[in-house]
Amino acid sequence: MNQALYNTIGKVTVEKLTSILSKMKDDTATSDDRILAALLEEITALAKNRISVASNETELSKGRDVWVERTQEHFPHIRLHGGALEDNPIA
Repeated sequence: MNQALYNTIGKVTVEKLTSILSKMKDDTATSDDRILAALLEEITALAKNRISVASNETELSKGRDVWVERTQEHFPHIRLHGGALEDNPIA
């Protein structure tokens, strides 16, 4: 996939989530809308986690003091949400 497609998927995801949240606020959302909103919220949270991990690792590589969750065997790692693409040290 190319970057334009990824950007478009992200924009459409956020637009759809915003639309469903508006329906929920107006109390017109269906049960399917609520399920879809939960999924879209999870996708959005995962994307934010990955951006945060990448940003922190960039700052860490510059010698800055940042929070990065690490264990002895795993690098950077977000346990509950799988936000890091992998658990290996940056080469």
